[in-house]
Amino acid sequence: QEQLVESGGGLVQPGGSLRLSCAASGITFSIYTMGWYRQAPGKQRELVAAISSGGRTNYADSLKGRFTMYRDNAKNTVYLQMNSLKPEDTAVYYCNARLGTLGYWGQGTQVTVSS
Repeated sequence: QEQLVESGGGLVQPGGSLRLSCAASGITFSIYTMGWYRQAPGKQRELVAAISSGGRTNYADSLKGRFTMYRDNAKNTVYLQMNSLKPEDTAVYYCNARLGTLGYWGQGTQVTVSS
């Protein structure tokens, strides 16, 4: 059964860092495009970053330079390194796996940036 499990969220002070992980199972991980999305209260879910099967990344313009996404195909895991966090980064962060019309979501992990 296809499953994505996020971890690494939590409470962090402004300016701090977190690394999110998303472990995949039940899929041929290496051929999927993986994405991180986030949804803040009262807002639509938005793309944070994505990485293709070949390792090409793209980021939301507002996040370039602070967030880095990478994948480890040997571990079936994708990561999101988040630095210089701001209160407006507070959201539930979701992992997504996409291959053509196939798509899977994780359950999400809460990130709260507050002093």
